Amino acid sequence: MKIMGLQKSTLLDYPGKVACTVFTGGCNFFCPFCHNAELISPRKEEPGLLEKDLLAFLRKRRGILDGVCISGGEPLLHTGLSGLIREMKELGYLVKLDTNGSFPERLKRLVGEGLLDYVAMDIKNSKKKYAATAGVEAFQIEPVEESVRFLMEGNVPFEFRTTVVRELHSGEDIEEIGEWISGDEPYFLQSFEPSDHVPDLRLSAYGKEEMETLADILREKVPNVELRGL
Repeated sequence: MKIMGLQKSTLLDYPGKVACTVFTGGCNFFCPFCHNAELISPRKEEPGLLEKDLLAFLRKRRGILDGVCISGGEPLLHTGLSGLIREMKELGYLVKLDTNGSFPERLKRLVGEGLLDYVAMDIKNSKKKYAATAGVEAFQIEPVEESVRFLMEGNVPFEFRTTVVRELHSGEDIEEIGEWISGDEPYFLQSFEPSDHVPDLRLSAYGKEEMETLADILREKVPNVELRGL
């Protein structure tokens, strides 16, 4: 598997923990607002970070870092992920996975093997707008729905999160998301940050007051909603 980046320390990516963040290459979604678009289809000539070098770094940081956040791209694309996580766990680290939820069986397997301590799953949009928001024309939402159900059964600590984009998310969409994932789980609305690196440069962000209004809409069905990135 390709490890395309390493943030050596973060207080934000793993709630309540001092962690590092590992970025894997490759993604099956092509979200127009993605801030890691360069990881969607990494060039073959890009060497990335060797697993042995990552594990050497983690050995040196024992006692300093609490956990490792594995992000992407979409980490569950990689069949070698479980072996890498197992080595992280043997070093004593907590492991958080960021995922788009499109590989429920792989997610279930990792949780069942006790390899994940926390999962953050993106909810891209309401079901009717999922394909456009994920950037996949022939999109099948059933795997995402299965991952949502699995997490909401309480198999592992988790959060849902949505990056909110003015051109993609309406109040009606947010309301429909609330109907879909109604419950007490932590749910974060993240404000989109315009950048020269996102695939669609026409996209824009909601203001703070508008984001608060969207959060209030959600709280009708998902009381544990917080804003992130404002």
